[in-house]
Amino acid sequence: MRRGLLLFAHGARDSRWALPFEDVAERVRRRDPSVPVVLCFLEFMTPTLLEGGHRLAAAGCTSVDVVPLFLGAGGHVRKDIPALLAQLEADHPGVHWKLRAAIGERDEVIEAMAQASLAQVGHPSNDA
Repeated sequence: MRRGLLLFAHGARDSRWALPFEDVAERVRRRDPSVPVVLCFLEFMTPTLLEGGHRLAAAGCTSVDVVPLFLGAGGHVRKDIPALLAQLEADHPGVHWKLRAAIGERDEVIEAMAQASLAQVGHPSNDA
């Protein structure tokens, strides 16, 4: 079994918007070069989730985790992504597609945002 990772962000008309997401993808690649990683977008930017999924399937991935780089699980995570994954399942029946929780719902991300918020206003972290 070859694992793959689809990082999924909303997308924006301004290409600079994607820079933090590209940084996340690059850090993941550096931490585990054996896992193919594709950053994809819902709109305005490429590749789309379908294009990214096709790339990972073509690379021989048989198990793909889809991680929404969203702060919460709104309509895109609850409706749009499952519909797109259904299309990928139809196109690549030999690949298992697993939708993970929105990254912003993970406790360590929430904690990091709290600490970063305090750091923005010059408040030392209780953990420092």
